[in-house]
Amino acid sequence: MKSFLISDNRDTWVGMRLAGIGGVIVHEKEELLEALQTAMKDEEIGLVIVTERTMDLAKEEIMDMKLKVARPLIMEIPDRHGTMRSENAITNYIRESVGIRI
Repeated sequence: MKSFLISDNRDTWVGMRLAGIGGVIVHEKEELLEALQTAMKDEEIGLVIVTERTMDLAKEEIMDMKLKVARPLIMEIPDRHGTMRSENAITNYIRESVGIRI
């Protein structure tokens, strides 16, 4: 299985290319959704990596895809500038998804 990066940042894209991971750079919501659809149609792609800033362009649509499709796994990562999320982002995500406090 291959991994695929969708980033708004050229530095993140170059770093992933050096690690052997292909991808695209997008700046608009339509470009992001088109890249996601392309990645979902490719049977060889098992992991789609999306940077945080890119995720913010279409968060609702991506979260909907994460819930409805089994493949590829969609994962959010910070870019070279570090995370924009709060310290408790994972805890908050679990609380929102499952409805329990941990």
